[in-house]
Amino acid sequence: MAGPGELAIDPALTDLYKDLHRHPELGFQEHRTASIVADRLRAAGAEVTTGVGGTGVVGVLKNGDGPTALLRADMDALPLREQTGLDYASTATATTADGATVPVAHACGHDMHTVCLLGAATALAADRSRWSGTAVLVFQPAEELGAGAQAMVDDGLFDRFGRPDVILGQHVAPLPAGKIAGHPGPAYAASDSLRVRFIGRGAHGSMPEASVDPVVMASAAVMRLQTVISREVPSTAVAVLTVGSIHAGDAANVIPGHAEIQLNIRSYDAAVRQRILDAVHRIVRAEAAAAGAPEDPEITPTERFPVVTNSPEALRRTLDAFALWLGRDNIMDPGAGAGSEDVGILATSSGAPLSFWLLGGADPALFTTGDLSDPALLSVPSNHSPKYAPDLPKTLPVGVGALVTAARTWLPAAG
Repeated sequence: MAGPGELAIDPALTDLYKDLHRHPELGFQEHRTASIVADRLRAAGAEVTTGVGGTGVVGVLKNGDGPTALLRADMDALPLREQTGLDYASTATATTADGATVPVAHACGHDMHTVCLLGAATALAADRSRWSGTAVLVFQPAEELGAGAQAMVDDGLFDRFGRPDVILGQHVAPLPAGKIAGHPGPAYAASDSLRVRFIGRGAHGSMPEASVDPVVMASAAVMRLQTVISREVPSTAVAVLTVGSIHAGDAANVIPGHAEIQLNIRSYDAAVRQRILDAVHRIVRAEAAAAGAPEDPEITPTERFPVVTNSPEALRRTLDAFALWLGRDNIMDPGAGAGSEDVGILATSSGAPLSFWLLGGADPALFTTGDLSDPALLSVPSNHSPKYAPDLPKTLPVGVGALVTAARTWLPAAG
C-alpha cells in the first residue's frame, strides 16, 4: 500500500500540471498532450502505443505473472474561457468541428487526471517489488464529447492490449482535498444532449405579421421544457433537464429565420430516459405547429453517455485500501450523482468490474464539516465553472497516491 509518508511529489509533476493547464486541447485534438504523455511513459519504461481511438495513448507496464489492471485518465478540455486568475491560467483557443474559434480551458480537471496517472506510472515502474502483473495505462481522448472511450474500444483497445481484471479511475471533484468518495452500483447518470433548430420565416422587425418568429417558438419551448421533470417524471426518479444554450439572430430589428437551443438530459432509468426524450420531441414539435412554422424543427442528438455502474465488490476493495491509507474518516459515499462519464463504456465493453471514485480537489480550509452536508459544497467552484481549479499542492499528491494504492491493491506482489 501507499502510505501518508509517500505523498511527496516530484516538482516536475507540478510543472507538468501547470504546462498542461496552460495548453488545453479539445476532444480528439489532444495532439500536444498525447505527445507529452507518450514521452513520459517511455521514460518510465512502459511500452507505448499512440493514436488509439484517434489521439488516445496506451502504456503497458509488465511485471511478471499476475492479473491485469486498467488505469484510465482522460485528457481533453472544454470550450470555455478560464476565469481563475491563476498565473498558469489558459489563454488558448481552438477551432471546433464547425469552424468556430473558441476559448479552451481545463475546467473539468482532466489535466489533473492525466498528471496523476503519469505520476502513478512512474512510481509503479520505479518500485516493482510491491506489485506483480500488468498495468495498462489508458489516456483517453474526448471524454467531454462522450465519444473517446468508445473510439478506443472500436480501435481494438481490448483486442490489442488484453482484457483487464478491473477498470480503475478517478475524477477530481469540489470535495476537500484528502477526501475520496465512491458510490457502489449506478453512480453517475446517463446523459443525452440534443440540438433543436426551430425554423421560422424571417422578416423586418417592423413587420412581425410577415414572419413566423422562431425566437418566440424557442422561448415558449424552453419554458414548456421546464415542466417535463416536474410534471412527467415520477418524483422518485433522478432526472435533470437543462437548456444550456439558446441563439437566434444578429440584429435587434431583424426577425431571424431560425433559432437554436441546446439541451441536456440526465437520467438513471431507461424508461424515464425515453419518456423525457419523447416529451422533448413532442413539445418542440407542438410549439412549432402552434406557431405555424413552415417546417418541423430539426432535432439532432449530439452527445450520449451511458449510466456508469460501479461494481460494489470492486469499489469496496479499493475504498478499503484507501481507508487503510488515508483513514476511514476520509472515505465517503456521495450517493448517486447526476454527473456523467464515459468510463463505464470501458467496463461494459471489456466485461471487467469498474472501481471509479471521486478525488477531493478543493482547499480543506474552505469547509466546516468536511462531509457531504457541508454548505461549502454549494459555493466552492465546481467542475465546468470558468473559476474551477483544483488546489494543486493538496490534490496532486493524493491523486497520485490513490492510483498507486489502487494498482497495488489489484496487482498484489507475488508471495
